[in-house]
Amino acid sequence: MTNTTSTQNPMTRVMSIRDFRLLFAGATTSLLGDQFALIATPWLTLQLTGDPLALGIVLALEGFPRALFMLLGGAVTDRLSPRMVMLVSDFIRLALTGLMALAIFTGSVQMWMVYVFALGFGLIAGFAVPAGNSIVPMLVAEEDLQAGNSIIMGSSQLIQFVGPTIAGILIGNYSTSSLGIGLAFTFDTLSFIVSAVCLWVMRGGRNLETASGNQKENVWASILTGVQYLWNDQSLRTLFLILAAVNFFFTGPLLVGIPVLADQYLPEGAVAFGLLMSAFAGGSLVGILLAGILPRPKGKGMSAFLILLLVSFGVSLGFFGFIRSTWLDFALMLLLGGGNGYVAILMFTWMQTNTPKDMLGRMMSMVMLAGNGLVPISQAISGAVIKWNLEALFVSAGALIVLVSLWAATQPGLKTFSESMIAAPSEV
Repeated sequence: MTNTTSTQNPMTRVMSIRDFRLLFAGATTSLLGDQFALIATPWLTLQLTGDPLALGIVLALEGFPRALFMLLGGAVTDRLSPRMVMLVSDFIRLALTGLMALAIFTGSVQMWMVYVFALGFGLIAGFAVPAGNSIVPMLVAEEDLQAGNSIIMGSSQLIQFVGPTIAGILIGNYSTSSLGIGLAFTFDTLSFIVSAVCLWVMRGGRNLETASGNQKENVWASILTGVQYLWNDQSLRTLFLILAAVNFFFTGPLLVGIPVLADQYLPEGAVAFGLLMSAFAGGSLVGILLAGILPRPKGKGMSAFLILLLVSFGVSLGFFGFIRSTWLDFALMLLLGGGNGYVAILMFTWMQTNTPKDMLGRMMSMVMLAGNGLVPISQAISGAVIKWNLEALFVSAGALIVLVSLWAATQPGLKTFSESMIAAPSEV
């Protein structure tokens, strides 16, 4: 039996774990429901107000609390347990979406309710995100962690690729009424029920029910301890700074620049925009799945691979300022997505493997903060630069990513990270 298990594909081993299958079922269903709310919320806002400013307020109410409460959410996760935080988060979001659906179906929905809904979702996400990113290491063996992350993140990428389209079709079929929006919120409500049931019937995995953090330490001291641990660990600090810098210079220009590029320079317009974003999502999915199957680079090869990939991100981003062919841009987005998905799994898994279990929630919250916390600022700056010159946005952002890559190549922490890959368990 042992020999058979050891020769199995790591993804097969992971999917043979009952608690992981429950997590997979609940998480994917919940995420699909979130895609319906993602489309329904702004559409409802515009139906009620017709004001883009109101939509901006709704997005800000959801986005900023998520970033602000991420560190607190990580500390609470370490004190309670990822499963408990996810379960409570599901119950609260179930109530929020259920009340929104009820208000829409009864015709009593008002704009203040949408503001409260967005604020509540943002606050809860600050706790649910680090918990969701901390639970996989509690369920699977360390040598299968990369495969487990690939399955969860790959399914997430696939759902984000197809979910908004399905939601848009549902809402569009009832364009003359709010019925489609109400059905979208109802589906999200049902998805949280499925997720909560899956979490409820878990048998516990490894330490799922046990709070692993220091119970004598208050929450704020716990956050400070986590920040100090990350900053004092050379490799973790280096990877954190790389993630924060690259996401700041890459995500904002991409999310703001690509729709403007499609609108102003590509003949297919909105169709081109959809194609380019689909290419990035599809490429990310392929990269994530490959990371779960292929053996990862180790030693000096790992650091060289990472630097080369970061440099290619910067150069490719700069090319968007000059390429006016939809299909060439499509190919670039596909490659960027593939590299993004592959390296995300490598770095994510390494951080989970090399972080003490009692610090995992806090470390994951800081990783999420590095990836998402500065995005609103990046988007605002990108929008201001685009008013001046679109080409300058892509070229300057790409050049800054290349500079970050060159800086990273000189950091001892990156060398330590690469060397630790040699001792890490193999995925095949």
